[in-house]
Amino acid sequence: MNIELRFLEKAIEDKNYISFFYENKSIKKIKPLKLIVKEDLYFLHTQDKVFEYKKITKLQILKERF
Repeated sequence: MNIELRFLEKAIEDKNYISFFYENKSIKKIKPLKLIVKEDLYFLHTQDKVFEYKKITKLQILKERF
């Protein structure tokens, strides 16, 4: 598990918003709910949809909480 995954897990625990790029689309201020591992792939479940972690770039943990 890399450092970004650890930060993401901490953001989920602390209920911080996150922002990131997914397939070159900007996703801003979204609520991360849980991180699931299926067949050695990580999936981020959010309030709206599910993202494959491998396709996420420029992950930012925001200070704002929900």
